[in-house]
Amino acid sequence: MINNLLRWEVLKNEIVIFETQLPGMKKLLFLLLLSLLMLSYANAQRLHKLFDASWKFHHGEVAHASFENFNDQNWRILDLPHDWSIEDLPNQSDSVIGPFSAKSIGATATGYTLGGIGWYRKHFSFENKAGKKVTIYFDGVYMNSDVFINGHLLGNHPYGYTPFSYDLTPYLKNGENVIAVRVSNEGKNSRWYSGSGIYRHVWLTVTPLLHFAQWGVYITTPEVRDRSATIKVNSKVVNANTTEQNAILRTTIFDKANKKVAEEEKKIDIGEKNSNETLQTFQISNPHLWSPETPYLYHAVSELVVNNKAIERVTNTFGVRSISITASKGFLLNGKRILLRGGCMHHDDGPLGSATIDAAEIRKVHLLKSFGFNAVRTSHNPPSQQFLDACDSIGIIVIDEAFDQWERPKNPQDYHLYFDTSWKKDIDAMVQRDRNHPSVVFWSIGNEINERADSSGLVIAKNLRDEVKLFDNTRLVTEAICGFWDHPGYKWDTTAAAYELLDVGGYNYLWKMYESDHEKYPERVIMGTESFPMEAFDNWQQVKEHPYVIGDFVWTAMDYLGETGIGHTGIDSTPGFQLQTFPWFNSWCGDIDLIGGKKPQSYYRDVVWGLSKMEMLVHKPIPAGHKEAVSAWGWPDEVHSYTFPRDEGKTMQVHVYTSFPKVRLFLNGKMVGEQNVSEATKLTAIFNINYERGKLKAIALKNGVAVDSVILKTAGKPSGIRLTADRDKIKANRNDLSYVTAEVVDEKGNVVPDAIIPLQFSIEGPGKIIATGNANPSDMESFQQPQHKTFRGKALMIVQPKKAGTIRLKATAKGLKSGELVVEAK
Repeated sequence: MINNLLRWEVLKNEIVIFETQLPGMKKLLFLLLLSLLMLSYANAQRLHKLFDASWKFHHGEVAHASFENFNDQNWRILDLPHDWSIEDLPNQSDSVIGPFSAKSIGATATGYTLGGIGWYRKHFSFENKAGKKVTIYFDGVYMNSDVFINGHLLGNHPYGYTPFSYDLTPYLKNGENVIAVRVSNEGKNSRWYSGSGIYRHVWLTVTPLLHFAQWGVYITTPEVRDRSATIKVNSKVVNANTTEQNAILRTTIFDKANKKVAEEEKKIDIGEKNSNETLQTFQISNPHLWSPETPYLYHAVSELVVNNKAIERVTNTFGVRSISITASKGFLLNGKRILLRGGCMHHDDGPLGSATIDAAEIRKVHLLKSFGFNAVRTSHNPPSQQFLDACDSIGIIVIDEAFDQWERPKNPQDYHLYFDTSWKKDIDAMVQRDRNHPSVVFWSIGNEINERADSSGLVIAKNLRDEVKLFDNTRLVTEAICGFWDHPGYKWDTTAAAYELLDVGGYNYLWKMYESDHEKYPERVIMGTESFPMEAFDNWQQVKEHPYVIGDFVWTAMDYLGETGIGHTGIDSTPGFQLQTFPWFNSWCGDIDLIGGKKPQSYYRDVVWGLSKMEMLVHKPIPAGHKEAVSAWGWPDEVHSYTFPRDEGKTMQVHVYTSFPKVRLFLNGKMVGEQNVSEATKLTAIFNINYERGKLKAIALKNGVAVDSVILKTAGKPSGIRLTADRDKIKANRNDLSYVTAEVVDEKGNVVPDAIIPLQFSIEGPGKIIATGNANPSDMESFQQPQHKTFRGKALMIVQPKKAGTIRLKATAKGLKSGELVVEAK
């Protein structure tokens, strides 16, 4: 199983580190013990090896690169995951900046990055394949990949977001072998930044001929009570031998503390070249239930035992939880109503592009949780395995989405070209890979599909739904359906047949239809699968007031590359206002910015969701005679600060968001005014002030008594740089990272929010700076150089360890005290 606990890999890494610290005779004794341990472990555990290291790469088409004896000596050597679209382009003209080119085919859609063709090759040795099955597994390649081994074509996989694998066994040789992968990201094929290349992990798996099928262990919890739970484990075992095989299937369930809570053995007989599915049922007492508040995980160890020896073992994590959804009671998780505070997310990791480094995916989920989200929609494709693992362990409910188009295109070279021949294997891969994740509660079969209400689309939707249910009938099927802006002659009720096929009806930007649709279709369960930031209050009121509306998913939770400037705010409305052109590269529509910072709409959402009682933001001055123009996905140009050194005396608005009934505002100790606040004002009080340096203070009143306050102060002039790491102790593993924020601060340590200053970064020790960035959506810079300007006083560097040791980081700028930081890799 791809989501196995990779105990052997972890054990091996830890042993190597420990062994280097042992002297003399102790080392010899240790190595003898290690060899015995390795032998016993190998006898009981499939080899499931991360296959990311030391690939060779060439950007561009190359004749005969699939051939075994092709000369790749001069190719670049790199480790996966890898995204070539985020890398710096040769600076051949003024239209090229870092990875960006004004001549990009994708243009605004893909953030002015380039795709093209890339080749990867990996040389590896293999000995003694007798009695073994060897497969290679790719968790995601964008896109249209051809995979070869020793010159033999294994297959083509068009879709860039689903996992796939190939059996290498027939073509493996004892000694050196060569895997070659051609990746084609050509033409206009995406509506957002996709990245290019083998951007997720690759694994090599070696099993005995009698083995568990890929994704073959399926775990459900059909009955959950306070004092007991039923767990069902369905195991598919494959016999690739030419004779019948007999074995014992042993499944053991462990809790989070690795304590055994249940075990069962069953004898199985499997005919030659055949497979067998066996269902085992367990009862556990006093179960720990999985929820966003308590994301408790169990794990099941599945073994095949022959002649009293475990020849095969896989481990799967899972959670015990129950799901129930009705129009009358809403969404019940473990019997309790949950309101989904959701956000949509594209898959890139900002300055890293689409390269799926584990720590980046984990950080992304931590950010979601820390900013108040309890649910995420993986728009518009299945996410990485690591993202779902993080949602499981951190506690985020997931809408796992399959496609952005079916048979009809949104771009000339997109997935519609392959849908007819690929949809089934892609749905099967998504559901089978992800069905043991307790975080996954919904399967989405599509987003704003062109043929969503046509007769052809209804047939496709039914086929997709039925295919999902074939592999998992415990979760809920949805689809994100939008209004008929692309079919002006259609009436909204045309969607009724499409919604009939779904367990939960997904609505994009249609909260005004909820109540009237409920009157017509009282059993329909509704979920806001996309909504505008500016309509946060209206959408959440629907969720709070109506159990048949189970949640709201804003577009988007976090800024992403591509769809440039859809969250743009400007002065007056101009032609082409919706999408911003070069040098814009970032959507700018998220609650969280590209480097992980909190944006203004997130402060408002905190109050709307009830996570904060009071927040205050200041709107930047609007030039006289002009009006602010906010795009559909945008937010007014306000900031969570009070530093405007070039705006002395100018009129500006102060917005206080609060659930308290009354607010008073003071500027430098003088009362500006008092406002009543309620749902009628959408929890907003608005004050006008003439800007002057100093302190802005809002006081909340309840029954005439001050109960809360918020203060914003003017920052001083830039004085120094402060470095702060999200984690200053990391693992000595290239899949771990430290995100280091650089802040320009004044003499008192306050961030200077208007500081735009070029910073130089340096590093000493066993690490490297693999990316830098800021949150500015329209200031193109390289993500891979050790310098970056600050935006709103902040910039980011991402540090990757090479090995164990002390990593020393430094940020400098002319006229400022430098910032220094130590990160330990262990």
